[in-house]
Amino acid sequence: MKKVILSVAVIIAMGFTSCKNETKKETETNTTEVSKEMAMTDLSFGVRGNCGLCKSTIEKAANNVDGVASANWDKDKKKIDVSFDSSKTDEMAIHNAIAESGYDTEKVAGSEKAYESLPDCCKYDHDMEMNHSGDVKADDHSDHNH
Repeated sequence: MKKVILSVAVIIAMGFTSCKNETKKETETNTTEVSKEMAMTDLSFGVRGNCGLCKSTIEKAANNVDGVASANWDKDKKKIDVSFDSSKTDEMAIHNAIAESGYDTEKVAGSEKAYESLPDCCKYDHDMEMNHSGDVKADDHSDHNH
């Protein structure tokens, strides 16, 4: 009888110890996730390009940078919105990656070799405006009557 009681006591003690370790592991995981969220940085800057194929290439270049969580290039505004982990990368690494794929950014000129290998539809005007609002302004007629 003593052996049965001793065995039950040992099993109960192991159960409590096991639950205690699982709770501790869960707390550590949650702390790590909060730290990752706090390091995220959102950034927008201009990138020249023309079409949907440009969009694909520009976003792929940005997303291939370690630490980039998302990248979305707006064809009409010639602007990319990037979300990245600032503890893993920085703004210039993203600019450089896009430039290496052949596209001009606000801070880095695109690689001429990569630009020459782009499809004809992607060969943009190097003087085109970028990072503009995309808003169409109505003609201002406030200074005269119709």
